[in-house]
Amino acid sequence: MNYELLKAYFRQHLDLSSKELEVITSYYHEKKVDKGNFVLRQGEICRFEGFVVEGCFKVCVTDADGNEKVLYFAARDWWVMDIDSFSRQTPSDLDIQALTDSTLLMISRYDKERLYEQVPKLERLFRLMSQKAVAAWQRRLVRNHTMKAEERYHHFVSTYPEIAQLVTNKLVASYLGITQEFVSVIRKRLSEKKI
Repeated sequence: MNYELLKAYFRQHLDLSSKELEVITSYYHEKKVDKGNFVLRQGEICRFEGFVVEGCFKVCVTDADGNEKVLYFAARDWWVMDIDSFSRQTPSDLDIQALTDSTLLMISRYDKERLYEQVPKLERLFRLMSQKAVAAWQRRLVRNHTMKAEERYHHFVSTYPEIAQLVTNKLVASYLGITQEFVSVIRKRLSEKKI
């Protein structure tokens, strides 16, 4: 099992010894997920926090009319979970589905608490990561309320180019809160400009 990407992630944020990194990785286990499979379904309790080693996931909610709303995508070197369900061990409102064949390194809530006891400085890192995630959500809400649809599309493509290439027009539209047809028009116009 290759933990180098996870180790690099932690090294980027904390000064950790080789022994601490070995302790950290000992709590994570690898899970291969085939394209189209779910690691979490609405109504289940999220019992994991996952670090994406390869592939891409969508995190979404389905409204009362059966319409899927994409909240975010998680690609290589990202974290994926339902933080509310994971923290409180309550049923999730979310689905998490692999968009490609993917690999996660997963840790349970119980093991994460044990890990905090063994490597206390990790708790500070995860607190900072949570703050960063909340700030990112806030920026996204501001963009959704202040930017025009085409501006949101360009921001998405320039910020997440690798994800933009992986996902369908339908998923991009759901994430941006615009129609699939509008995304098709924008992509067609951009491809014609390149010719």
